[in-house]
Amino acid sequence: MFESLSDRLQGVFQKLGSKGRLDEEDVREGMKQVRMALLEADVNYKVVKDFVARVTEQAVGEEVLQSLTPDQQVVKIVHQELIQLLGETHAPLAEAKPGPTILMLIGLQGTGKTTLAAKLALHLRRKGKRVLLVAADVYRPAAITQLQSLGKQLSIPVYSEGTDARPPDIARHALEQARQDLANVVIIDTAGRLQIDERLMDELREIEATVQATERILVVDAMTGQEAVKVADAFHQQINLTGVVMSKMDGDARGGAALSVRAVTGLPIKFLSTGEKVDGNTLEVFHPERLASRILGMGDVLSLIERAEQLYDEDQAKQMEKKLRKGSFDFEDFLNAMHQMRKLGPLQQIIGMIPGLSNLARDETMIDESHLKRIEAIIFSMTLEERRHPEIIKPSRRERIARGSGTSMEDVNALIKQFKEMQRMLKKMSRSGGKGKGKGKGGDQINPQDLMRMLR
Repeated sequence: MFESLSDRLQGVFQKLGSKGRLDEEDVREGMKQVRMALLEADVNYKVVKDFVARVTEQAVGEEVLQSLTPDQQVVKIVHQELIQLLGETHAPLAEAKPGPTILMLIGLQGTGKTTLAAKLALHLRRKGKRVLLVAADVYRPAAITQLQSLGKQLSIPVYSEGTDARPPDIARHALEQARQDLANVVIIDTAGRLQIDERLMDELREIEATVQATERILVVDAMTGQEAVKVADAFHQQINLTGVVMSKMDGDARGGAALSVRAVTGLPIKFLSTGEKVDGNTLEVFHPERLASRILGMGDVLSLIERAEQLYDEDQAKQMEKKLRKGSFDFEDFLNAMHQMRKLGPLQQIIGMIPGLSNLARDETMIDESHLKRIEAIIFSMTLEERRHPEIIKPSRRERIARGSGTSMEDVNALIKQFKEMQRMLKKMSRSGGKGKGKGKGGDQINPQDLMRMLR
């Protein structure tokens, strides 16, 4: 979502960096470009005006202009102000004592509340919570069916009384059920609305008063831009909201809503949600400092590590380490490694979270998902023996593999050649203690260009 804004801002800072020493006019011209970039990203006008004024005031100070690296000082100021704009610190979900914790999901129709309810349930279960989902949208039978289907898919219980019961009564009965089942968290999927509706607002207030909700979370569609900010402000005036979730963050919007909603409403952003798929990669805990770093092209290693930790299998890692030390890495291991990597999310997104590689992530010639799918097809067309002993794959076998995978002999030959090179490099890395600085018997040093060639 922030690719265009990120590119524009990085372009401004590169231009400042190319000047060497900066004067006040250089800084003010750079801030004009920053202002234009933010406005084009659909950030609220007043938010942009205040943001640029704060950055300019600090950036034209003597301490910055007399610095040996004034451009880096300006980037630092912008980074700090972005963090402040986004909320400074992470705002975790509140937890009721003694419990259960009750989360009310609120919002307009089509924002993805029902899907988000399931994503939140999965996220909390992974933290050891016992979750009960509550189908309280009695005006849209499809919402009840969808929540029940998602609950079944995730093996998470769903409380429903159909479409005839009153939502406040459903919420009260669900809370009683949660206490009987010793559930830690109750997530209530409330009815959506096409616009702010006083009758349904009264219903939300009654549900909240009935169950004393711990969190009243508004789900807003990031793709609606500044309209999402207006909706958040309007709901907050009617309901005492405690936070916001930005949904559809992978859409083609420009990201202005995420940069504006905290400043306009004062509400913390709790999560960022992407796509309709319910898994560990489509709901992200919101950290202001991490998003600010991503926007400025600094990557986000901490979020990448957290994703990896969710999928980390210690036994598998130890087995892989033994194989690497012995130099016995085969196509089975390669396929497993690819699957683990893909579980982290789209390759383009993963590369973009690594500091210094944000520009590479936008280079489609370097990051080609279709190429990875071809590799998978070729490996799947091999027999188990061929995967474990690549050295037996002679021309006749390669021809059969090419036919089975719908690829060409050239594709199969290229993969086997690249795989042998990868094996050679991994053996060198194991000999040098995995540091990538040592030399193998041939004296060739492993460098980033070699690794990027393997990735391609």
